[in-house]
Amino acid sequence: MRYDRMRPHQVQAAIAANTPVVLPLGVMEHHGGHLPAGVDLLAVTEILDRLGDAIITLPPFAYGAASHAVAGPEHGTTLHIDAAALVPFFEALCTALLKAGFRNIHAVIHHQSENIAQGMPTDLAFRLAARNAIFRYLEAERGTGWWGRRDMADYYARHAEGADPFNWIRLHPLFPRNDTFPFDHAGEGETALMLALAPDTVAMDRAGEGDPWWTETAPRATPAKGEEGVSLALAHLRKVLGL
Repeated sequence: MRYDRMRPHQVQAAIAANTPVVLPLGVMEHHGGHLPAGVDLLAVTEILDRLGDAIITLPPFAYGAASHAVAGPEHGTTLHIDAAALVPFFEALCTALLKAGFRNIHAVIHHQSENIAQGMPTDLAFRLAARNAIFRYLEAERGTGWWGRRDMADYYARHAEGADPFNWIRLHPLFPRNDTFPFDHAGEGETALMLALAPDTVAMDRAGEGDPWWTETAPRATPAKGEEGVSLALAHLRKVLGL
């Protein structure tokens, strides 16, 4: 279900059912001559679409901290927004979702998610914002000292069960840690994903323009390989979203 197409009774029913509400989180970044700027976002949005009405999908956020590590702004396909500018927006969005009643909030990211355990600017900005929003919401609703009161004595038990308030908002990489699908930047893996998910955006005859080392494996990509990646991502998402 797309949040922007839902009416109040549908949203309220989804909140009551604790349906996962998911923010596709991406960047606009140069991906060689053969792939579009929105690879990292399209991979998330197109795969989430395959989950259908099992989730609520928020309008995607496309303007993350891409950095100019891959290429400078001269290509026109990298739009870098500093992470410091993202935190207040993400915090405001998380706060709005909490106030609406959502308690099963997720973001899914593909950009730089090979480093998800350590964190990179866009996902770190979201995670910091989410924590800030939860702390401030809880203090506003429960008052100062809320955690130290006697009625929170079961906090650690609930934390072990994943039922504590800090699980109200979570972030996930699109893919689990795996050795079966190539993780790359505009190489075989991402090219295969686009061939499977958005083939109209791929121009294989332009692969290798500018002689980037990171596209050398792109000619090996096939739609079938891309579908393997889609299946892997879907299985992972169903697990982390509790579907």
